[in-house]
Amino acid sequence: MRHTPDYALDDVDAVRDLVREHPWATLVSHVPGRGLVASHYPVLLEDDADGITLVSHVGRPDERLHELGRHEAMVIVYGPHGYVSPGWYDVSPAVPTWDFAVAHLHGTPEILTDDENLAVLDRLVAWFESPLPDPFLMRRTLENTAYAERIVHGTVGFRLRVERIEAKEKMSQDKPAEVIAKVVEALRRPGPYENSALADRIAAVNAAALAEGSTRA
Repeated sequence: MRHTPDYALDDVDAVRDLVREHPWATLVSHVPGRGLVASHYPVLLEDDADGITLVSHVGRPDERLHELGRHEAMVIVYGPHGYVSPGWYDVSPAVPTWDFAVAHLHGTPEILTDDENLAVLDRLVAWFESPLPDPFLMRRTLENTAYAERIVHGTVGFRLRVERIEAKEKMSQDKPAEVIAKVVEALRRPGPYENSALADRIAAVNAAALAEGSTRA
């Protein structure tokens, strides 16, 4: 990530929210003799931990690929992001940009026991099933419980206590309120760059500026 203070996201609670709302993550390790390796898995927060602690699992092939637990790893989490056209600004000169929210979370994974891993898998299923009208929980039936207890041996659970955070949120904060409002409006319109999630994030990050701009208008 570019090492400048611009758009730095230094609020740990805001980073936790980013993980909670966008749990599909990229796990990156540098393995001696092999170089960089990457895998993709959902992650959960341990809410009772200080700072930021992630739990998840990988398949056993990925555990060997990453040499999980033997080296520092980086977990990358993305929030809403997308293209912003200068044609939406109604000012000149202007250039395009890409608005985004992203966090790089560094730490050394700790391997979980099978029982701990099973508990994390149970939590993962419960978290993603809970919004559904009839959640299909991992221990829904005795048969399903037995199946989960068999397949858990094909995965390796881990806990990653985050020791270093690099996070940024670039949401058109450098633009005047009237331009930000036009960007939000454009992102809500049907078309090739319709992106309501990004529009909502830009509006939330710039709420004070937009409110002040509306008062002046």
